[in-house]
Amino acid sequence: MNILILGSGGREHALAWAVMQNPKCDRLIVAPGNAGIADIADCATLDIENGSAVVNFAEESAIDFVIIGPEAPLAAGVADRLRDAGILVFGPGAAAARLEASKSFTKEICDAAGAPTAAWGHFTDAKAARDYVRKQGAPIVIKADGLAAGKGVIIAQTAEEADAAIDDMFGGAFGDAGAEVVIEEFMEGEEASFFVLCDGETVLPVGTAQDHKRVGDGDTGPNTGGMGAYSPAPVMTDAVIETTLETIVRPTMAEMTARGMPYQGVLFVGLMIRDGVPRLVEYNVRFGDPECQVLMMRLGAQVLDLMHATAEARLSRTRVNWAEDHALTVVMATRGYPGAYEKGSEIRGLEALPEDSRRMVFHAGTGRTGGKLVAQGGRVLAVTCRAESLSAARDAAYAMVDDVDWPEGFCRSDIGWRAL
Repeated sequence: MNILILGSGGREHALAWAVMQNPKCDRLIVAPGNAGIADIADCATLDIENGSAVVNFAEESAIDFVIIGPEAPLAAGVADRLRDAGILVFGPGAAAARLEASKSFTKEICDAAGAPTAAWGHFTDAKAARDYVRKQGAPIVIKADGLAAGKGVIIAQTAEEADAAIDDMFGGAFGDAGAEVVIEEFMEGEEASFFVLCDGETVLPVGTAQDHKRVGDGDTGPNTGGMGAYSPAPVMTDAVIETTLETIVRPTMAEMTARGMPYQGVLFVGLMIRDGVPRLVEYNVRFGDPECQVLMMRLGAQVLDLMHATAEARLSRTRVNWAEDHALTVVMATRGYPGAYEKGSEIRGLEALPEDSRRMVFHAGTGRTGGKLVAQGGRVLAVTCRAESLSAARDAAYAMVDDVDWPEGFCRSDIGWRAL
């Protein structure tokens, strides 16, 4: 197969790395890709949110299968355009992608399906939102309704913090994503990520993970896009997984089908678990980042077969082959992230690091300038290792981190602490 992956982050590098291991992949193009992806696949300049441009590129490049990595092109309907053109694609259409693109839509679906989630309210003006906070009390969660690149969620510990978050959102801090606001009950418990493939009828679990959102050790400081992750998540026992499927995932998928928008792709189920009982925090319509890195490290080449079976609605005849292993990834970010940071610092030492099926450095925000590898984003590298135990995977990952020569970078030193 000739395969096209859309995206440029660590998630897409991990997907490309896994896909390239499968002998069914004849040629791989990633658009736009990054410096690390360019070492293993062809990269192409392409507006990945323009459905017509993607279709034209796929036809001109004789692409057999398109894998859409990030949420923005899914919300923009790129998968719909590809399907209309008769091109096989992995990822939901725009209607189903509203499970991530609109938090109020997801809440309505959950209520209709009876899926347990936080109590909530939906607001289009600041005064009504502030009145709701006064009625409910703090702590409370303030969310931009639309896509905000993973940054539109504020956990307010006081009513005053909630008011400030509401004013920021309606004041344009998150662009159009904050034009409407969802306010939710603060749920206590342990957070985990559960990933399933859905082909419109069948639901197939493909892994669990936990990530670290806070920028600092001990889960301190502001939220980020994710500073590290590990898989599997110990809190996701067989009983919790079965409860999640029966009370949350399958009812949601049935409700989506009943509304004429059957879901096809990967569904990222964000959960809060307390006393063994899961409740939904959010849905994402793509693999998480950095959760994708640890999942791809554990799944390997079979990922292509699983995604292809999803696109062709063959999941009822498909199985996941799991090894009894663990994977952990440490994100290296530019100093200053998630606040202001400088781009262009040089990264050295990666060429000397061992990379194989158990150890990889996945690139996120990297580029080449004058032959040098440079940082071009906030989260820049995901140093990822697989081993028979989580502690061994952690030790291997941090040993690799120590050999990266990048004074302008930093990472957390405690990834995996909750499980270990």
